[in-house]
Amino acid sequence: MATAPTFSVTTPIFYVNDAPHIGHAYTEVAADVLARWNRQCGVETWSLTGTDEHGQKILRTAVANDVTPKEWADKLVADAWIPLLETIDIANDDFIRTTEERHESVVQAFLQKLYDDDFIYFGEYEGYYCVGCEEYKQPDDLAQGTGEFEGQYVCPIHGRPVEVLKEANYFFRMSAFGDRLLELYETQPDFIQPDSLRNEIVSFVRRGLDDLSISRQSFDWGVRVPWDEKHVFYVWFDALINYISALGWRADQPGELFQRFWPSNHIVGKDIARFHAVIWPAMLMAAGLPTPRRVFGHGWLLVGGEKMSKSKLTGIAPAQITDVFGSDAFRYYFLRAISFGQDGSFSWEDLAARYQAELANGFGNLASRVVAMIGRYCDGRVPAAGDLDEADARIQQVVELAVERASAAMDRFAIHEAITAIWTIVDELNGYLTEQEPWKVAKDESKVERLHTILATAAEGLRALSVLLAPVMPKSTAQLWTALGADAAIGPLAEQRIDHVASWGQLPAGADVSTLPPLFPRIEADQLG
Repeated sequence: MATAPTFSVTTPIFYVNDAPHIGHAYTEVAADVLARWNRQCGVETWSLTGTDEHGQKILRTAVANDVTPKEWADKLVADAWIPLLETIDIANDDFIRTTEERHESVVQAFLQKLYDDDFIYFGEYEGYYCVGCEEYKQPDDLAQGTGEFEGQYVCPIHGRPVEVLKEANYFFRMSAFGDRLLELYETQPDFIQPDSLRNEIVSFVRRGLDDLSISRQSFDWGVRVPWDEKHVFYVWFDALINYISALGWRADQPGELFQRFWPSNHIVGKDIARFHAVIWPAMLMAAGLPTPRRVFGHGWLLVGGEKMSKSKLTGIAPAQITDVFGSDAFRYYFLRAISFGQDGSFSWEDLAARYQAELANGFGNLASRVVAMIGRYCDGRVPAAGDLDEADARIQQVVELAVERASAAMDRFAIHEAITAIWTIVDELNGYLTEQEPWKVAKDESKVERLHTILATAAEGLRALSVLLAPVMPKSTAQLWTALGADAAIGPLAEQRIDHVASWGQLPAGADVSTLPPLFPRIEADQLG
């Protein structure tokens, strides 16, 4: 299995019943930032995303649109889900589809092993089923309907009545793994994060686990059960296996990628954390495989106080934001404004205010001022610093502390804390320029050395910021990196090590600075619709 230093991170594979909204993009960006950060720390990294294309919900959506399920999935993947990755600048290593042969063959092999080892049996089940969740629900998990749904049980997530299903299916002996799961949670306290979610899942498992229905014969859109082709596998049992099918796991040959990068870290929405932190590790235990490294369940994006939902017309397409503010602002906003792991409310007003104050006026204006002053006062070349005074040394100290705090936060997946730590450099540099007033110092020919020291210090601070913010805002930091002359003088931004960033003086004197267009252009009121 994986040994340090490697890092593997996955998103859920998303249902293709509709086009993606910003809730899906939020998950994608969080996983991407963690992957980029680890890569720039010199850690061999692998990231996975993809689509979940089987199950009753997809079948019903396809029928409603008068196409086959495969035709529906192909169209949504090509027209919506793959383009999403470009829209929000995701640098994934793989994209898995559950309709691919490489996945379906692994699903059949994995579950055949569980069947052969007597972890799967045939039985009957009757219960409340939510098609939206693709999950049987216990009465305690349901809400009483109101209005048109008065007197019916409804799913609290989807707000729709559940169905009563009675089926003869195959079952997974999940009840046998309760004690082992509790031991996992106890011995690996960060296996489920954040702590609020961990406590909820521990409590759920302590109440006792039922065996899990894992097949269906009422419809045929799914992976066939190899020992009984009248059945297809339950969509979650199929979908969860994507995390190892993409790594090339085989029952007789684990595969190079699997050996290098498993176990992975799973980034999921909190509403599906139970599948990942209970069912999936139990499946892996039954197969004799290592459990995931971590399951992190982030909160919901709320619009008007409600969870993002296409069915409730609260879904916002990512391009509605990126077409106006750009992908970097999208990535920054959702990971800075929302504590990762908690619910967060989205509003256009807050996005516009943060864009102007923090990105345009804060970071963007800082970069423009420094680059412009080097062009004006130093003939377009980074100057050599003279003796440093206390204010100059303070910039170095702030960078060192920011790296330390941001790295510790990223290790805990506290992405919002990491960005906050990095932003102390932005604030410190802006304050430094206001205090040092290089535009005034430039008027005194006797203070040329002091001017050069101020601008060299500011340029070094921007170098550090470019590296630290590259995982979050790859496009604007690449522009700044080029404008500082760092591409030619140091090398590509993607190759710069975050763990080396605090080493001072890496941007050499004489590096050629070029014109820097506004990193975050002004947004006019009419662009906001």
